[in-house]
Amino acid sequence: MVSHYSISLEPQSRGYHIITSEILQHLPELPVSGILNLFIHHTSAAITINEAADPDVLTDFESIFNYVVPENLPFLKHTIEGPDDMPAHIKAAMIGHSVHIPIINGNLALGTWQGIYLCEFRNRGGSRKLTASIYE
Repeated sequence: MVSHYSISLEPQSRGYHIITSEILQHLPELPVSGILNLFIHHTSAAITINEAADPDVLTDFESIFNYVVPENLPFLKHTIEGPDDMPAHIKAAMIGHSVHIPIINGNLALGTWQGIYLCEFRNRGGSRKLTASIYE
């Protein structure tokens, strides 16, 4: 059986944000066993799982991705939406649009240090929409 839930996240500043508890607040009680799939409905933001204990990791992610995919590259053609838009699309493609998390004993089976990240690549990205699918 599969159940789907729509989640609307409040607008976040540009950067990486741990949203694990916010996701869980939007979901019913988790089944004893299953899989949670989270899918983000945007091309300029991404979702991933990574370190949730040290906030410096969030800052370092932002620094590294801005170094790898900087704004204002002279050869970019898609610039009508601003200098942060095309780099946001590239960063989103690099990180991805979905994650799968096992559900064991009614809990997300994340590692000790892991959390779910919203990766906001736009300066003013607005509200972000997710679909959460629980497979039992």
